[in-house]
Amino acid sequence: MTTDIHGCIEVRYPFADQDYWSDEEPWTVAMDLFPLLTDQSYAAFGCLFGVRNHQGWIPVAEDRGMPADASTELRERVASFEPSDIHGLTWVNWAELSDLDMAVRPPVETRGRREASGPVLTYGAPSRAEVIGPGSGWEHVFAVMKALAGRFGDEGVRLVVHFA
Repeated sequence: MTTDIHGCIEVRYPFADQDYWSDEEPWTVAMDLFPLLTDQSYAAFGCLFGVRNHQGWIPVAEDRGMPADASTELRERVASFEPSDIHGLTWVNWAELSDLDMAVRPPVETRGRREASGPVLTYGAPSRAEVIGPGSGWEHVFAVMKALAGRFGDEGVRLVVHFA
């Protein structure tokens, strides 16, 4: 059975804490995760969120649940799924993602050597850069989040995801 990722990028209005702020919600959905990310990368799911974590990553943002101040639109999107179909609901802000050490590898050592009749093959656990870096599809998500952080601040941009 496959696991799909669903979610969106939310932004927080910069003046939401001001006395003159209207009755608007402080957070709003800026963009859906699809079509930025269309692949099922279990390595990325494990690395970032601890879902399908077959390589033993220490996840960046595992099982945080729904943000307490999530927008109504986000809550409605998640509620449109059958509760029994949802797992791994979590979120991560741009401040956390922009500061990741991309050289990190899972702590579980999976290195080895294989000698065949041809060349000797050496393999090992991938780095974050190999799993969520350029060419992974995640660079598009991160580029949008970075651009939004220029307007809303690093703490004012977050990715909220769940898996079904």
